[in-house]
Amino acid sequence: MSFIKHFKEEFQVIQERDPAIKTPLEVLLYPSFRVMIKYRKAHKLYLKGHYFMARWISQRAARRTGIEIHPGATIGKGLFIDHGSGVIIGETAIVGDNVTLYQGVTLGGNGKETGKRHPTIKDNVMVSAGAKIIGSFTVGENSKIGAGSVVLEEVPPNCTVVGIPGRVVRQKNMKVPRNSMDHCHLPDPVRDDIRTLQRENTALTNRVLEMEKELRLYKKEREKKDETV
Repeated sequence: MSFIKHFKEEFQVIQERDPAIKTPLEVLLYPSFRVMIKYRKAHKLYLKGHYFMARWISQRAARRTGIEIHPGATIGKGLFIDHGSGVIIGETAIVGDNVTLYQGVTLGGNGKETGKRHPTIKDNVMVSAGAKIIGSFTVGENSKIGAGSVVLEEVPPNCTVVGIPGRVVRQKNMKVPRNSMDHCHLPDPVRDDIRTLQRENTALTNRVLEMEKELRLYKKEREKKDETV
């Protein structure tokens, strides 16, 4: 693919996916735009075996943008990195089409594997700020990863993951919209568990109070019977 085609593609992705854009020229200032142009060039060199030059380009881009993408990573069309500071994409990571990553996201390896050691992110996945996806497993298409989550195992398609470690919350088999950028209104299973415990605790407390009341009535009845005897 030619440089001009890459340039137009990356330009269009940011224009379509960032509501903060006011003028087309702003796209040229975006770290996501700049780092993806450099990544495409470095990746071509990496595939041809020019590893030093590929890494030199990627490291310069990392210093300038705060986004580190290994030139060996495989990235599809339409990747949008919002803000971008602290984003890391490892060498054997595979990222599908129309994926959105927010600042602080890591697609990393666990340090114990060789070969394929980074995650595979399928099409239309959104990974919220600060999330870490660690290991050589797959995050299924149309899924969402909540902010600050740590994902250590396979994620099925059309799911939402939240928490540390990440827990899968199915969305009743409803697909996440392709261009959905909502990474705030996600399910919170920890909050749900706490609310369940609160309800159960309230029910137990009420039961204990009822038993205490019954016990007092029983004692009074016994005292009355003893007096009559």
